[in-house]
Amino acid sequence: MQADPRGFCVAHLGSIELWATVVVIGWAFAFMLWQGVGFAITVGTVFGIWAILAVSLNLVLGFTGLLSVGHIGFFGVGAYAVAILTSDPAYEQLRTESIPTYGWPFFAALPISVLAAGLVALAVGIAFNRFRDDIYVLVSFGFAIIAFNVFLNWRGVTRGAFGIHEIATPAVGGWVFDGELEFLILVLAFLGLAVLISYLLVTSSFGRVLTAIREDETAIEVFGYRATHYKLSIWVISAMMAGLAGGLFASWTSFIDPNSFLLLESVLLVSIVILGGLASIRGSLIGAMAFVLLEEGMRFIPFIPTEYVGQGRQVVLGIMLVLLMLYRPQGLVGRYRL
Repeated sequence: MQADPRGFCVAHLGSIELWATVVVIGWAFAFMLWQGVGFAITVGTVFGIWAILAVSLNLVLGFTGLLSVGHIGFFGVGAYAVAILTSDPAYEQLRTESIPTYGWPFFAALPISVLAAGLVALAVGIAFNRFRDDIYVLVSFGFAIIAFNVFLNWRGVTRGAFGIHEIATPAVGGWVFDGELEFLILVLAFLGLAVLISYLLVTSSFGRVLTAIREDETAIEVFGYRATHYKLSIWVISAMMAGLAGGLFASWTSFIDPNSFLLLESVLLVSIVILGGLASIRGSLIGAMAFVLLEEGMRFIPFIPTEYVGQGRQVVLGIMLVLLMLYRPQGLVGRYRL
């Protein structure tokens, strides 16, 4: 009896994807049961916010083939929009460097934060559309740096390094999302919406054009498609999702400052997408969960001092990425190589 090498490879590939999913989900359940319900809710909320970011970036990086390291800028625009619009006048008047106060409710500010991120992305994307490949990475790097410096130095609006406190909690009528469980449900609801929108996009004719642009932008234009329009559209949609995640993050932490939007966070986000898999929504969710479990789990390793946990997390994530690039460059459940 002769073995079928092709069939064996296909089956083997499928088993890797299946086992990666099972291991990450099993890891999540075991870890949450170990640390208790309260910790599980916190981990779930962090996962939800990172997952929205990862799904949004995968639309640009995975499906369209545009490697951007500037996504954290849109995350910050969304966060600051919610923080400024919901700023508490009573609190701000006590500060030495008060900022304009509006006192909007969270659910009125959140759509504005999404729109603000989209408008910034539109302005930036018109310029970015002229670039590809390595140059695109460099200009997106520049955008992340510029965004951070705006957050840091526009003190009349962002209060610079002092940050903005007392950011509003979501509330509808008399129902206030002031509990950890309520906020987790809200975040998961928005994550479900982001996943649904992304799924509808990538399975439509619009999504097939994006994938074609990834493969050969010049060829798709031969058939009459304006690649620049498609790239700009998905760039803006992706940024709006990142702005949504930023608004949720600002409300959840109730305090933001420029250090929440460093370039390093953007690099970590790219790593999550690559780890989970390019052009795979499921991969973005798995990558975000693996990252959050790694981030939180390393706090409980007894021989690592607390002050080195952050550096240790980056080292482990870096080793994982190197191993993936060597042995599985498409990520855990991805479709394409970087």
